[in-house]
Amino acid sequence: MTEAYIYDHVRTPRGKGKKDGSLHQASPVWLLRTLLHAMQQRSALDTSLVDDVVLGCVTPVGEQGADIARTAVLDAEWAQTVAGVTQSRFCASGLESVNLAAAKVKSGWEDLVVAGGVESMSRWPMGSDGGAWVMDPRVNQKLGFVPQGVGADLIATLEGWDRADVDGFALRSHQRAAVARAEGRFDRSIVPVADIAGLMLLAQDETIRGNASMEAMAKLDASFAMMGQMGFDATALRKYTTVEKIRHVHHAGNSSGIVDGAALMLVGSKEGGAKAGLKPRARIRAAAVIGSEPTIMLTGPTPACRKALTKAGMAASDIDLFEINEAFAVVPMKTARDLGVDLDRVNVNGGSIAMGHPLGATGCIILGTLLDELERRQLSTGLATLCVGGGMGIATIIERV
Repeated sequence: MTEAYIYDHVRTPRGKGKKDGSLHQASPVWLLRTLLHAMQQRSALDTSLVDDVVLGCVTPVGEQGADIARTAVLDAEWAQTVAGVTQSRFCASGLESVNLAAAKVKSGWEDLVVAGGVESMSRWPMGSDGGAWVMDPRVNQKLGFVPQGVGADLIATLEGWDRADVDGFALRSHQRAAVARAEGRFDRSIVPVADIAGLMLLAQDETIRGNASMEAMAKLDASFAMMGQMGFDATALRKYTTVEKIRHVHHAGNSSGIVDGAALMLVGSKEGGAKAGLKPRARIRAAAVIGSEPTIMLTGPTPACRKALTKAGMAASDIDLFEINEAFAVVPMKTARDLGVDLDRVNVNGGSIAMGHPLGATGCIILGTLLDELERRQLSTGLATLCVGGGMGIATIIERV
């Protein structure tokens, strides 16, 4: 079977996902256009050699709807022969795009594929597309839906973590991200976003708080206690009968930020890359998706990682660095505990708590961050994983070449 290699990775900075955020005036297509231009220019890429563009978008409505992948290809003036498809695996969509691109290449049906995702959360808020999961009362009740924040608090309760534990993890995310930004560790992949007149909108991730402290976070109210009182705690406790009461410990400071952003990765075969004059940076060794418990929704990374590791013939101890998406502090904490992985190998440059979680793009972003850091440290193997809405998990293993 043909090997699938990563040739390039670009991303926008992540801008605060509110109307006063720096990327609010940039449309989702404009973010993608910016990245497509950068990818083409960085390696003098002949875009006619690219077969397809696979993009994740979790809220595909309005400007983000109607197959934004193909729209962006045409707007960026890439070769007309480049196709485009948009898909959603909720917050794993960006990594799912990379995995789909790898599968296309490994099958031999395509030679070069661009994969990634986009989410403009300041313009199209999470949940704008509705869905039976939350809007159909029969489905909602049958599946035991609770907001993910309540599920995160339930994990903390089950695992015995208190407010100081999750705040401590969050503080480390901000501190690590601040150091990484100051040292230019993200510079290779970040493409600054300017407006149509060429005026700079944003050049670096906007939500990192280098001055974060335990004292400041201690003043923040728990975000999901009120939701719990509305009946969601009771829904969760009907399934988790060994728990008497959920301790609400997550808040805006230890949960992923709402941001705007986009990311792209160029995946191809050895022959496809050679034809384009490209040098491979890593190969995609294995990938996996799995369904997990749908009430908590956040426990999928562990079984997804184990499935991918089995496919690759590896153990967690064989992985040099991990990127475990920080949807909530407990997600990487629990995944690392389950796998027996020291947190010193996890999210070494911070994560979504510090920099935000642009839903459709995050998976591609963290895989690219992982590759950049493997190269910086001259390490070999990395694993990226995310929890997924609806109760799923995804994982991808890469190896430098």
